[in-house]
Amino acid sequence: MLILPLIGAICLALTIAPLSVAAQPFSTQAMQLNVDTVAKGLEHPWSVAFLPDGRMLVTERPGRLNLVDSRGKLMRIAGLPAIAAGGQGGLLDVALAPDFATSRRIVFSFTEPRGQANGTSVAVARLSANAERIDDVKVIFRQEPSYANAMHFGGRLVFARDGTLFITLGERFALMDQAQNLSNHLGKIVRINLDGSVPRDNPFVGQSDKKPEIWSYGHRNVQAAAIHPQTGALWTVEHGAKGGDEINIPQAGKNYGWPVIAYGKHYSGAKIGLGTAAQGMEQPIYVWDPSIAPSGMAFVTSDRYPQWKGQLLVGALAGEIVSRLTLDGTRIVTEERMLNNLQERIRDVRQAPDGFIYLLTDSPQGRLLRLNPVR
Repeated sequence: MLILPLIGAICLALTIAPLSVAAQPFSTQAMQLNVDTVAKGLEHPWSVAFLPDGRMLVTERPGRLNLVDSRGKLMRIAGLPAIAAGGQGGLLDVALAPDFATSRRIVFSFTEPRGQANGTSVAVARLSANAERIDDVKVIFRQEPSYANAMHFGGRLVFARDGTLFITLGERFALMDQAQNLSNHLGKIVRINLDGSVPRDNPFVGQSDKKPEIWSYGHRNVQAAAIHPQTGALWTVEHGAKGGDEINIPQAGKNYGWPVIAYGKHYSGAKIGLGTAAQGMEQPIYVWDPSIAPSGMAFVTSDRYPQWKGQLLVGALAGEIVSRLTLDGTRIVTEERMLNNLQERIRDVRQAPDGFIYLLTDSPQGRLLRLNPVR
């Protein structure tokens, strides 16, 4: 496992050829698309966030935070804390704080080295005026307990309408039974305030044998999270084992079953737990079997894609697709599997403030892509 030390104050300016790869045309059931390469040469990029001036923050899992402009020029941002990069761990999600316009605060999740072990942590920092570095880094959440492996970190961040922060946390694979244990953070979704304190209306506040940060539990490895644009509800997508990837709408205090119930099997082929249902455990609203290994999701609200408006896009790693899901309330009506000819692992899916959909591809030479509808 590689541990990256504190990055110095010098910013490295790297040039990524602006839209150097010709736009790739794709046909979907609803529209024709050109897929434009905005930036390339990114090493396992994990997340993208959009600054008010049109530039973007892009994380790379090995432990780099980058500033990317619309021409594809990339600049390294200094000031990150030590990161335990290895396996599925490293620098993960990044998001702007709700008050970014006045505070310039960003939030990011990362695998934190803790002696011989590690764990998912979340930090707040201030992006400098020239966006060359981050300062005043403060860790506001640490998943407990720490554990020495390189799997199932979760790490997606999403702000609720009330300004509280949802954090998705994996069960570290080998500790899957702990997803049912409310005295730890493994296999949980937690909800905190931006200063790290616990909201008073969290479901387990005041119960001494339960972690007060917990919002919901019984999760495996949630790699996508978004707030529904109409209802304000949290939606998540999590990896199943061999089959059984799920979409859930996690509610306060509820149990989503892992590993007591699941729609897939263990990688050995053995049955998981009791089967697909048990009393007191919630059902997903949608299941992929076989697995597509979902990562990244976005609700489409943009007028740039009128045929997709109100629908849900979910990326897939092993599946190498973008899944377009038509919704009827909380029911998935249809699915179209798009962009399979791209032959890229899709790590993140985001709708930018300008209305365009952006994707990140997960590879040693990953790309930041923009979906450009052909009118």
